[in-house]
Amino acid sequence: MAVRAIRGATQLDVDDREHLFARTTELVQAVLDANDVDTASLISIFFTCTPDLVADFPAAAAREMGLGDVPLMCAVEIGVPHALPRVVRLMAHADLDVARADVQHVYLHGAVALRRDIAQ
Repeated sequence: MAVRAIRGATQLDVDDREHLFARTTELVQAVLDANDVDTASLISIFFTCTPDLVADFPAAAAREMGLGDVPLMCAVEIGVPHALPRVVRLMAHADLDVARADVQHVYLHGAVALRRDIAQ
């Protein structure tokens, strides 16, 4: 098996804790499902949020969904003018038995605009 990085992002409608948790949970689950990853194969997940999201940490949502033993970290995305607002991004590292080109990256809601070339 090889360590692979899986990218993903979602856009929120509002900066609200429950909405952030729902969209983060949806994103993490979609990444796991698209790549047939079980939680034992997860190495870590790194989350970023655009500076306009301050309701809570995406890692708290991941812990709530049962990933408490997976190393999780959050950071603020660079505040580039005119960038897509209210975006949670993730990079998950996992042991996967697939070629790098076969990793399925997941972009949901308005975040599809970030990577139309690889969004499902």
